[in-house]
Amino acid sequence: MASTVILSQTATLSSSSSSTTTTAKFSSLTHSPIFHTNALRFKSNKKPLSLSLTRKALRVSASSQSLQALIFDCDGVIIESEHLHRQAYNDAFSHFNVRCDPSSQQSLNWDPEFYDVLQNQIGGGKPKMRWYFKEHGWPSSTIFDNPPVTDDDQAKLIDLIQDWKTERYQQIIKSGTVEPRPGVLRLMDEAKAAGKKVAVCSAATKSSVILCLENLIGMERFEGLDCFLAGDDVKQKKPDPSIYVTAAKRLGISEKDCLVVEDSVIGLQAATRAGMACVITYTSSTAEQDFKDAIAIYPDLSNVRLKDLELLLQNLQQLNLPNN
Repeated sequence: MASTVILSQTATLSSSSSSTTTTAKFSSLTHSPIFHTNALRFKSNKKPLSLSLTRKALRVSASSQSLQALIFDCDGVIIESEHLHRQAYNDAFSHFNVRCDPSSQQSLNWDPEFYDVLQNQIGGGKPKMRWYFKEHGWPSSTIFDNPPVTDDDQAKLIDLIQDWKTERYQQIIKSGTVEPRPGVLRLMDEAKAAGKKVAVCSAATKSSVILCLENLIGMERFEGLDCFLAGDDVKQKKPDPSIYVTAAKRLGISEKDCLVVEDSVIGLQAATRAGMACVITYTSSTAEQDFKDAIAIYPDLSNVRLKDLELLLQNLQQLNLPNN
């Protein structure tokens, strides 16, 4: 079974059924998926600072479970997209010479550290900009020489920047320089070959997801998906579970027989609230998040096989550990 976390330092495992703590050196950790990561924190280089594993019953129902459908998020799972969005925003700010500080000769530029925090707290491009401009002052630009004051002018500014940013992002995706995250295509192909259903459920707009899928997984895989849902298809966005509940209905499969692949705690919450088991493949933007409800955590899917995921779900059947 694939290793969920790679350790280069001492790992400490604490069992709730014993007062003793065992400490050992590992080159890799292949812990049983019946263990939860109760507290998991990563440095920026993705090496864990500490890993505390607590025997704890999972919230997902374990009766009669078998892997029948594999459901992927898009942004962060199929494509590590946040740095591309950030690039497109900064290109748009430069194009329109957006300056919140009138004394500065430089256009607005969101650095990686700031954007990681921003994108994990505020969803959607327009809400991000509106929040930022309210906090840091409405900017001057080639759209308006003076900072816009009225609601209509502020909305126009945001609309024009967002439209240009969207076109720029599409250019980047179509450029052929963007690759899918490691292991994703192989895992999709393994699932299809084994007769499993494969779906994509993304909170992004349908046009954006279609663009990514057509260019990153190819038309044959895209057209072969058993279900494809985007943010436009449901009323409530993640962490609301409706997108995954809807996917299960369209697939004609019980939620407990679906396994979701997510990269963020918001997606994890959506999956578990829908009654689905979820594995995490984190990115540099989400590595610090609390994934205690995931049944496995991976830095990417390069060493993850379908049999590994089937075993994870099978182990849920055998899980009969009391909460402590």
